[in-house]
Amino acid sequence: MKFFIDTANLEQISRAQSLGILDGVTTNPSLMAKEGVKGKEQIFKHYKAICNIVNGPVSAEVFATDYEGMIKEGEELYAIDPTKITIKLPCTEDGIRAVKYFADKGYRTNCTLVFTVGQALLAAKAGATYCSPFVGRLDDICEDGISLIRDIVNMYQYYGFGTQVLAASIRHTNHILKCIEVGADVATCPLKPILSLIDHPLTTKGLDIFNQAAASMKE
Repeated sequence: MKFFIDTANLEQISRAQSLGILDGVTTNPSLMAKEGVKGKEQIFKHYKAICNIVNGPVSAEVFATDYEGMIKEGEELYAIDPTKITIKLPCTEDGIRAVKYFADKGYRTNCTLVFTVGQALLAAKAGATYCSPFVGRLDDICEDGISLIRDIVNMYQYYGFGTQVLAASIRHTNHILKCIEVGADVATCPLKPILSLIDHPLTTKGLDIFNQAAASMKE
């Protein structure tokens, strides 16, 4: 399974990249605002900085909600770095139309805000590179986000769609492990859940024992 980091924080992206496990980045307007990025010029510069850090795809989300606006913004975003930028579009009627437009041009797309198998089907039929179902937000309203990931994976495999399932709204390490179990192609999450995969009390205990043994040999 691929790991994308869901942030616009350059320090965290660099840290994840330094681990050697980072496959890409996802962002959205909220994450950009959190980093104090404002205005078109700053946003474009920030995306360029992210592209300079990572080797994989960078999902850049459009602000527009209408078809014409999505096309205009998507073209501008893609031009920042055609080798890495993936145009992130909402799963709306205009968004699906825009996915189809960009897919026909050979541009990478990420259809986001997906909450049902039906939405995922439309995203795949339009030619989306990635489909982003939101695990945590479904869990928040007492629905099963992981079950949705499983159902979309099964549907894509059954019909032979090439769209990758990008599990989004990942809140904790168990979400990541469950996404592995159901076959998600990608999990995108903040840095903390990724780093939490490293931690285990027996690893810490074993390292302490090794260190004690190493110290005793120096005496």
